[in-house]
Amino acid sequence: MKKIFTLCLVHVGNTVLLGMKKRGFGQGKWNGFGGKVAEGESVQDAAKRELFEESGLKAQDLQKMGVVEFSWKNTPEEILQVHIFKTTQVTGEPKETEEMRPQWFLTSKVPFDQMWPSDRYWFPLLLENKQFTGTCIFDNADTIVEYQLNETPL
Repeated sequence: MKKIFTLCLVHVGNTVLLGMKKRGFGQGKWNGFGGKVAEGESVQDAAKRELFEESGLKAQDLQKMGVVEFSWKNTPEEILQVHIFKTTQVTGEPKETEEMRPQWFLTSKVPFDQMWPSDRYWFPLLLENKQFTGTCIFDNADTIVEYQLNETPL
């Protein structure tokens, strides 16, 4: 069963805004802002909504950078299809919410050791403005057993 999710990264100059996940899936990891796509909602609208709900920021531009399908070896039938967006212009100031604590990082100092292990592979492509698709299979939350990533126009 495929579940559709969004992820939005705010990339301004040589900085990127990440959020420390405070609860739920991915708790304790730095991540972009995103979540489930509501029924009848486009992935782009969901990305904008989730960014606002989790950080207080409104995206002024939104570019689709990638689609990655994540699954786990013990539940291969459950696939999380994540549509990854980037915005370089936002209005508002980042604010902490019940779900996320935002923090700016230099792009040269992205805390990959405190993020999902798969981020090491696709995140640099996003920072280089390259579009991509891929798959990633985890043994558990912290171990990748297989991945494939392709640069491709979306």
